[in-house]
Amino acid sequence: MKTRPDIDELFRLYYRPLCMYGARFLGDADAVEDVVQAAFVSLWERLQAGGQVDQPKSYLYRTVHNRCIDQIRQKQVETPVSLGQLTYDVPDEETVDRSFLWARLWTAIDRLPRARREILLLSKRDGLSLAEIAERLGISKNTVHNQLTKALQTLRNGSDPVFFKIFLW
Repeated sequence: MKTRPDIDELFRLYYRPLCMYGARFLGDADAVEDVVQAAFVSLWERLQAGGQVDQPKSYLYRTVHNRCIDQIRQKQVETPVSLGQLTYDVPDEETVDRSFLWARLWTAIDRLPRARREILLLSKRDGLSLAEIAERLGISKNTVHNQLTKALQTLRNGSDPVFFKIFLW
């Protein structure tokens, strides 16, 4: 007899990676979060109705994939999109693994102290120079440099080297 998956545990494990996966299709973070939440609701409803889900991870990825495609189709009236370019296969392991790595990266970034995180994001995500960050935040360029160095060092020490090289600019 198979045990029923724990929806809370699945949410904890897969929410962020599923958001990263859905972001491949949709450019809107709010829309991606809605799609991922709907996937979990769908799984929960299926389980509540007595349905069996043998591979909840695959079920969730497939549901997110399909709902993203549905949203693209709905928007096609406003802005034509070539659906022929989108893959309809079950996500390959590399894509799933990459979404987990991105989720790990963002979790690590979220754990940085607020000021350090802000400096890192202004530098790496927004492409601002040290001088631009210093001016924007009203701090010295040297402080920006030190905080950025500490942020990168924290991320480097908490992750495997390949992960750091691939994702940390």
